[in-house]
Amino acid sequence: MEDSLKCGVAGVGYLGKHHARLYHSLSGSELVGIFEPNDEAAEKVCAEYGCTRFSTIEELGEVCDAVSVVCPTDRHAEVALQLIGHGCHLLVEKPLCVSSEEAESILQSAQQAKVLVQVGHIEHYNPVMTFLEGAVEQPRYLTVERLAPFQPRGTEVGVVLDLMIHDIGIAMALVNSPIERVDSIGVRVLSPTEDIANARLVFANGCVANLSASRVSEKKAREIRVFQDTGYLSLDFMNQKGHLIKKSGPSLERHEVPVEKGEPLALELESFLSCVQETTTPKTDGSFGKSALEVALTITREIQSDWNP
Repeated sequence: MEDSLKCGVAGVGYLGKHHARLYHSLSGSELVGIFEPNDEAAEKVCAEYGCTRFSTIEELGEVCDAVSVVCPTDRHAEVALQLIGHGCHLLVEKPLCVSSEEAESILQSAQQAKVLVQVGHIEHYNPVMTFLEGAVEQPRYLTVERLAPFQPRGTEVGVVLDLMIHDIGIAMALVNSPIERVDSIGVRVLSPTEDIANARLVFANGCVANLSASRVSEKKAREIRVFQDTGYLSLDFMNQKGHLIKKSGPSLERHEVPVEKGEPLALELESFLSCVQETTTPKTDGSFGKSALEVALTITREIQSDWNP
């Protein structure tokens, strides 16, 4: 295809290899290359998809229109800024980076270079979120639980920046009101940073969101409940199913939710490619990613202040 975007991936580990797979298979994109320090991971992706392994980020940036940044979080800003310097549009995995200062430098550089930055808040592209966006009207209370077994990857940051940030972004989008107060607690188990965390977000419109995240759980779960005056919704992001309870006179009626299933990462990358080609703003653009990051950093600071009063 003449109008295919030349795409690359910086980092093809556990998640990055799926970005490579999708750029290879999606219409509108051509996977031209990767940057990956690990020989085994790089060779496997290049052999499977017939792409080039570049020895520097600069070389990757020179040949690509669009790049996914899927390296460790503490390297996001460094890699993103180099690619922006070569005029690449970016999909940066969440969290955008590790500080407000880094986020601001990414946003300013992208604006100057006239390139698009989308942040990989993948649940916003999950069909469950699409349903919620249509069904949630005036939420009064949200409770979200995100549990995962322990894995060494991702532990360069705490569980708030690793997992809870998904639900911070979901709550901010559904409630659509400024956050007035944050109360949080975190527990270290296997990492130097928190592995279990709970945060209570109080919004200006009175809505409260209670978020729980653990990366030392025996089971996996990604579930949300939203309570509003007309009833409540209970949905499962992982299995893409759920139900809603509606008031019907003096009683309650249960309805299964018609969620149209789809691979969230594929939907996210399709949206990214479409935004690049049509010069439109992603629903999780750099500004959104920075806002979610700042709330996550506030929660993290509060947790750490309890450890070091």
